[in-house]
Amino acid sequence: MIYTVTFNPSLDYVVTAGHFAIGAINRSVEEEIFPGGKGINVSIVLQNLGIASRILGFKAGFTGDEIERLLTARGCDVRLLPVAKGFSRINVKIRGDVETALNGKGPEVGMDDIAALVKELSNLDDGDILVLSGSRPANGTDALYADIVKMLNARGVLCIVDATGELLKRTLPCKPFLIKPNREEMEEILGEKLPTREDVADGARELQKMGARNILVSLGAEGALLLDENDKVHYHEAPKGSTVNTVGAGDSMVAGFLAGYLKYKDYDRALWWGISAGSATAFTMHLADREAIETIAAQGE
Repeated sequence: MIYTVTFNPSLDYVVTAGHFAIGAINRSVEEEIFPGGKGINVSIVLQNLGIASRILGFKAGFTGDEIERLLTARGCDVRLLPVAKGFSRINVKIRGDVETALNGKGPEVGMDDIAALVKELSNLDDGDILVLSGSRPANGTDALYADIVKMLNARGVLCIVDATGELLKRTLPCKPFLIKPNREEMEEILGEKLPTREDVADGARELQKMGARNILVSLGAEGALLLDENDKVHYHEAPKGSTVNTVGAGDSMVAGFLAGYLKYKDYDRALWWGISAGSATAFTMHLADREAIETIAAQGE
């Protein structure tokens, strides 16, 4: 079973305005509401590909109930633990002359809430897969993801970490199955610039020496690079297309990689499926559906 964790889920309220002026009354021409959060995005794309997963995280207030309702309506398996203080955040995204976003703060997740979720995760066992995405709660420490990975590695769970800075760096000695930094996030951890693809491969080897088994590096319009646990470097260019939306593209890449890996047990094909899913999302205004992903994936089969 695949599990995804989103510590701070959101309702994404996306408003399209032909022209948006600060300090003036603006009117929308289109409005949409989606459940949001990095782990949630991974689960939705997996669901679109016909792969079941369980969404874990927190909810609070009427917005939390709506996030859960929208996910359930999509057919997702969702278990968000209730938090007493505050309400799940609303992220407002305005599409106008330029794109503007205002992200909410979210509820007050306490140490007891975090402990309850960690207890839930302790039920995972050999053969399960866990995706840890995004930031930690304010009351969590930078060791939170590392502690979870260490606990679950001992139980045979494959852990995928898509995080930044210290939160990611501290997981490395715990030997996560896969990490997914982009070039800039790798440069931050290593403290050096990685201008060429060869530099990125060398940087991935440094992260592997720190403990990560597989390193998937998203390179934006250049495609992506994977250093697998057998010390083999894989690279695929991004497919041709017009980028209209980068939100959720990285999460889609994680979902596509997982789908490809589970289907083929081949790292090169898993990388291509990851790129296909990430690109399919980038080429549309929403998270990519199955047809869009499979159409791109077929180009490299």
